Amino acid sequence: MQKNYYTKLQNNKIIDIFMSLIKYTLEFPIKTSVSVLYKRLSTPSGLAEWFADNVNIKNDILTFYWEGSEEEAIILKKKKDVFIQYQWLEDEGEEKYFEFLIQIDEMTMDISLIVTDFAEDEFDKEEGVQLWTKQIDNLKKAIGI
Repeated sequence: MQKNYYTKLQNNKIIDIFMSLIKYTLEFPIKTSVSVLYKRLSTPSGLAEWFADNVNIKNDILTFYWEGSEEEAIILKKKKDVFIQYQWLEDEGEEKYFEFLIQIDEMTMDISLIVTDFAEDEFDKEEGVQLWTKQIDNLKKAIGI
């Protein structure tokens, strides 16, 4: 678990509150090429096919739109056809991100997508697992598998 903290005003006093973040990873087999998969994970048009209703990028900030709501994110790190790591702007300055890693089995050449995310508690983690499972099902449909 990762320790994280935030500052809160309580009874007119500033206090630091420490939280433990739960880092978790999920693995999904994906039967497609690395380049097709990476495009769906790293471009606004690719992400709009499965992750959000629409995605725009301006000044290196991605805006994700879902049925009347929106969230903004930045790309923290990336390596073409290997991985991409995003962070929601609301989490900026924290050790909290979500990452897509493309893993190729050396023996079988099968491709898996490894999703890394963080949760604040076990309930949040369970919700995250369900959301990612649904989202990756949408990704597979967008790819045609």
